[in-house]
Amino acid sequence: MSTIEKKFGNGEIIIKEGDFGDRFFKIIEGKAVVYKNYGQPDQVKLTVLEPGQFFGEMGVIEAYPRSSTVVADGDVKVVETPGEEMNSYFREDPKMIIAIMKHLGDRVRELTADYNEARGLFTDGGAAEVKQNESLMAKLKKHIDFYLSGKGNVSKPSAEALRESADTVAGTDSSLIESYKKGDIIFKQGEVGKCLYLVHSGSVGIYSNYGAANEVKLTELYPVECFGEMGVVSEDARSATAVAMSDETCVEIIRAEDLEGLCVTFPVKVDMILRHLSHRLRDLTYDYFSTCKDLYDQYNK
Repeated sequence: MSTIEKKFGNGEIIIKEGDFGDRFFKIIEGKAVVYKNYGQPDQVKLTVLEPGQFFGEMGVIEAYPRSSTVVADGDVKVVETPGEEMNSYFREDPKMIIAIMKHLGDRVRELTADYNEARGLFTDGGAAEVKQNESLMAKLKKHIDFYLSGKGNVSKPSAEALRESADTVAGTDSSLIESYKKGDIIFKQGEVGKCLYLVHSGSVGIYSNYGAANEVKLTELYPVECFGEMGVVSEDARSATAVAMSDETCVEIIRAEDLEGLCVTFPVKVDMILRHLSHRLRDLTYDYFSTCKDLYDQYNK
């Protein structure tokens, strides 16, 4: 496998937002900073990457332009891997699947916390906090141009693409698939789960506070979409309840230990799971920046 070690000096750009990338990276030494709109007046610092963390994988997984710029913070050493060798990379070291999933999952978790914090500011007390906090107002304002640009918004796969994906998973061992009737609960909010699920037929509703007065339906998932993936990468309790929305809803159960074998027997499933996580992170980023714009508009009148 043709991995390459590369070194970057302080301030050097490793990958650039908007470029099409055909390779991904893992930091071996040093740190790197992730930015939106790097070098522009509305530059936004998103996060700091440390040794052991990956970046650039979303562009490879989704064949989508780089969503951010990564800049060396001091001297940095990385391992660069061509995108077409991602599955070979996993086969040689299957534990790296969990590592990349955990990396994406951590980013989803951190951004979810930021998003929930922003949503929580839509209150009377929050209004006062926003108005009185100049640094928070400046942060919100910086996110607006990104939201308006539409750079973070990724369209859903076409019906044809979904049919093709459904065909690729049709040969799954039936012992790994569970069937549910309409209204059956697949897992409950607050439970600790150690597996993820892949929808084969029917649909699954994801709810916050299911069955309570403040119940909210967050999304509905259809064939070849994943859910519950955070159970594979963390010990956190389920953040929502999954409910079968139709009779003969069938889902495949995938545990962390199954992923290593899938690299060899069904690499397309690994690709689908990674695409799902990547897409979820992009959508969450866009929703978060949208919320920042709404906050800024509401409290800067």
